[in-house]
Order: sequence, then structure tokens, then C-alpha cells
Amino acid sequence: MQPDEPERRVVLIAERDQNVRALQRYVLERAGLAVDFADDGQAALERARSTMPTLVIAEILIPKLDGLTLCRRLREDAATAHIPVVVFSILAAGARAADAGAHAFLRKPLIESTFIAAVLDAIGSRPAVSPAAQEQQWLSR
Repeated sequence: MQPDEPERRVVLIAERDQNVRALQRYVLERAGLAVDFADDGQAALERARSTMPTLVIAEILIPKLDGLTLCRRLREDAATAHIPVVVFSILAAGARAADAGAHAFLRKPLIESTFIAAVLDAIGSRPAVSPAAQEQQWLSR
């Protein structure tokens, strides 16, 4: 990487649904982020430890190590504790996600403006417009 090149921000996603993965990739790449996927929670934990992504997005209902346990394990490890985690699930589990140490919880389905706002907030690139205003803009299209 050249000194003037910005650091490439990589989002590691632990998601089992191929359609959701495709949509997440599309939205995140449009926002200028690189995307990496893990098929299960254990693979996501190992990949996070080896690659140190900018952000982890975890579905709760992933095999081998559920998304909440993945979040807890990332928080417990000094090497990965700094990596923000967004829990993205069909389950109404916002309080459990917060207890696990998640930076944010999003409930499916994916709404692009809300999703991207939460991602940018988690990685410290806050959007100029609030997530609620962005969602309202998206809905009025």
C-alpha cells in the first residue's frame, strides 16, 4: 500500500443465506468496502483472528458457533476486542446482542440505508444524515 492510499476496510460477514450474502456484498461494495464471508461462527472467529477485519457482521442463526457467542468470543480476546460487531438477524434479539457486546443490532430484512448507516457508524465513518432520515429517504423513493 502506498502512503497516500487509504486503508482498505474489510467487513467480515458470518451469514448462512446466499441471497442475503449477495445483497450484503452489493450494498457494502457500493459503499467502498471490501467483503469477506465465513460459512459459520467458528470459521468467522478464526478468520477474524487471522485477518483483523474492520468490522464483523454476524447472523445469530449460523452453525457451529452462533452469532452471539461469536460476538462474545471476539470481545473476550484482547486481539479482537476492538473489532466492532453488528448482529443482523431475523430474531428480535437486540437486548441479547447488546449483552454479548455488539456495537449494533439490525433486524432483517436488509434496508440498505439503515444497514449502511449502522456499518459506517460501527467503523467510525458516520454518515452526514441520521439513519432514521436515511431510512425515510429510502422509503420515499
